[in-house]
Amino acid sequence: MQKLLIVDDEPSICVSLSFALEDDYHIWTANDAEAARAIVQAEAIDCVLLDQSLGTASGLALLPHLKATRPQITVIMMTAYGTIESSVAAMKAGAYHYLTKPLHLEEVKLLLNKAMEHQYLQRQVQTLREQIQQKQSYAGILGKSPRMEKLFHLIEKVKDISSSILITGESGTGKELVARAIHHEGNRRHAPFSVINCAAIPEALLESELFGYEKGTFTGAYQSKKGLFERSHGGTVFLDEIGEMPLSLQAKLLRVIQEKRVTPLGGYEAKEVDIRIIAATNRQMEAEVARGAFREDLFYRLNVIPIRTPPLRDRTEDIPLLLEHFLQRMAAEMGKGPKSLTPEARKWLYAYTFPGNVRELANIVEYAVALSQGDKLTMEDFPPTLIERRSNVRSVQSNKDGLTIPEGISLEEVERRFILYTLEKNDGHRKKTADQLGISERGLRQKLKQYFEKE
Repeated sequence: MQKLLIVDDEPSICVSLSFALEDDYHIWTANDAEAARAIVQAEAIDCVLLDQSLGTASGLALLPHLKATRPQITVIMMTAYGTIESSVAAMKAGAYHYLTKPLHLEEVKLLLNKAMEHQYLQRQVQTLREQIQQKQSYAGILGKSPRMEKLFHLIEKVKDISSSILITGESGTGKELVARAIHHEGNRRHAPFSVINCAAIPEALLESELFGYEKGTFTGAYQSKKGLFERSHGGTVFLDEIGEMPLSLQAKLLRVIQEKRVTPLGGYEAKEVDIRIIAATNRQMEAEVARGAFREDLFYRLNVIPIRTPPLRDRTEDIPLLLEHFLQRMAAEMGKGPKSLTPEARKWLYAYTFPGNVRELANIVEYAVALSQGDKLTMEDFPPTLIERRSNVRSVQSNKDGLTIPEGISLEEVERRFILYTLEKNDGHRKKTADQLGISERGLRQKLKQYFEKE
């Protein structure tokens, strides 16, 4: 049986509703907001009949707290003074429906049945979404584009290998997510996964954190401390922003990789360590080596297995999937109802190049969900900087087919998008596509191989 909470400051209403509904639901009752919060916190309540007036408190003010505690809970408001304004306010706050007093029992039962059916359908939809998402993700990384499929295959191949890995890519493309996937999907999953940002810690502290130190090595070293390498024995060490590591430490890191041994600061005895090194950077490491900012021998030691995370503009097929994921996640985390995008907002986001990649997309959605009032997100809900950028974006648009090409992308990318769009418009028929593009079928095959099949 489903669990129903009745919240009303009049005990007689709670009692009468309990008697009327106890055959169909497990019933809990509360006469004030504090008791209601405690029950929802302790029990997996499915539905709440909530009075708008709880003595000196407001049921409408309690509603967001209930949704934040259990986002899937269904809330039906009750009031003796129903108005259009209060109904709209309740719906915006996440209420399923609104009942006016005096209550009619058949109406209550009918509305509860509809609410439970609606909740069941929502759960079914969520289950189907999760099943679909599992097919479109790997270890929590979302993507269904050819580039992401290639990345997932590569992770699967290297996850059990102890060779050093260098992950490169622009900021916000998920380099740490890839490192975590390699570790947690591989045979080192039961050992530590340690992360350190080489750009965020001063050189002296970075050295002691990585290698550890013996008691009395420096002022304040009152006892010996194991370094990150030693503490991560059997597992993986993820060195983020490796391009920022000082040259003096690069030599020591090289020795650790070569000898699999670590000597703490102030110590004389080297200790054996079994660790896999995964490093990441958004820099062009070959250029860093050429200008002498990074050791060539260390670069080759780290770059045994290179992995590059693609920017979002090169996998635009994943934008709808990522948008839906972040809309759901942010709304649930903030205790808000389901959110969706207006056609205008969705169209513009699909065409946006996202220079900050997936991280920027997530931040945009979080901002919009946090500040939006309705269940439809419009362009006005997005950050002001994005709206300003929007006014600077000029598009080439065809009135016939609606294809939009944003400013700032390469001619090669324009051609790639146009070929893909035309192919989809023709349901994958290559001869029709070639005819419309004014090229031969052989020429189309070469373009597809150049832009898609190699990914």
